[in-house]
Amino acid sequence: MHKIKVSTSERNELIDITDKVQQAVNELGFVKGVITVFTPHTTAAITINENADPDVTRDIIYGLNKIVPSSGYYHSEGNSDSHIKSSMIGASEQIIVESGQLKLGTWQGIYFCEFDGPRLREVWVQSN
Repeated sequence: MHKIKVSTSERNELIDITDKVQQAVNELGFVKGVITVFTPHTTAAITINENADPDVTRDIIYGLNKIVPSSGYYHSEGNSDSHIKSSMIGASEQIIVESGQLKLGTWQGIYFCEFDGPRLREVWVQSN
């Protein structure tokens, strides 16, 4: 398993970690199969989406904030919306690897989704 450190600077943000995941694949010496990209945090998530236009990530955050308001919950820490967003997106993604390269679509990137930042986070990459 390879661990990636991610430092976030905002409460809600999507950070493109595609290059770091590719570096992890290289360091693992993984050539062909499937990797799992996982975050062990209950207020964060992993997703694959467009990495060409930064407005897409802004729109994802905007949409999630509209769907999941930030107040009105029972959880005393004040971050219930973060837990809900994490559950909606999910803690992991699986990506095909061939010839040592991530097999992503032309406009796809792998994103770490922060919903309770800023924080120092981890992403784990494991070959299957």
